[in-house]
Amino acid sequence: MDIRDLKMFLALARTLHFAKASRELHISASGLTRAIQRLEQELGVVLFERDRRSVKLTAEAYLVRDFANDVVDRWQLLQAGLQSDEVVRGALSLFCSVTASYSFLQALMQRFRAEYPQVELQLHTGDSAQALSRVSDELDALAIAALPEQLPDSMEFLPLGHSPLVCIGPTIDCPLRQALQRAEQINKYDWAQIPLILSETGLSRQRLEQWFHQRGIKPQVYAQVSGHEAMVSMVSLGCGIAVVPRVVVDNSPSSAHIEVLPVMTELEPFTIGLCALKRRLSNPLINAFWKVTESLSDRHERSLQRFDKRV
Repeated sequence: MDIRDLKMFLALARTLHFAKASRELHISASGLTRAIQRLEQELGVVLFERDRRSVKLTAEAYLVRDFANDVVDRWQLLQAGLQSDEVVRGALSLFCSVTASYSFLQALMQRFRAEYPQVELQLHTGDSAQALSRVSDELDALAIAALPEQLPDSMEFLPLGHSPLVCIGPTIDCPLRQALQRAEQINKYDWAQIPLILSETGLSRQRLEQWFHQRGIKPQVYAQVSGHEAMVSMVSLGCGIAVVPRVVVDNSPSSAHIEVLPVMTELEPFTIGLCALKRRLSNPLINAFWKVTESLSDRHERSLQRFDKRV
């Protein structure tokens, strides 16, 4: 069994797309196919269910994925221990939302690349609600995510900042905007008549559902959307209102077409940070990124403390 075949298997298990995985690995799709076939022949099992539309892991593939992650981690640790120059090198995968990639990750990436130029960073973006599961399933080594109500014992979380949850509506002239203006004038929102755009999963949805439940309100759900950025876009078009982290609003290209509504101010803010599996923090690549994040986090905290003293 070749370590390179295991790495190729892990790339395909993460992307579930032969073309994407082969581009990421800088090999041909046929080369990736041959590597998977070699593994399947050695193991005597089928690892992927394939048709023209999708690629899925088989039950046996989940067991192989856990094994492959462990072997690759151990291989990297062995390489690091044998390197006389003590240079950290290799590939490190990180997951975050599009908003987090330029609001939280930019300074981290600049600092890390300056200190560890031999490390190849593989950045994957998507719905922030998937971040913790991406790390726990070992699809990515690190992720920027919102701190959940209960963090799994297997996971470590390093806070980077906070973002309030805000309720937003459109600024364009539309029936929804007119209804919201009337509601603000009488300070009463008819939630049965106001279309609501919900996140498919995640912490913002949990807190919003709790808010409605505590008040005995059954809202009118217009759509369920994956990703806060898409929710902001839909609000800007007048499709409905939504609850999203303020950091998403501030960094959205649609920010000029939305406004924060004077409701739901009781919603608990997000704590946003870096997360990793505790057992993988000994990996030299993960540990290096974690330490860079800690140093920047400590510097940011000290600057806030100095500002508070001046105020």
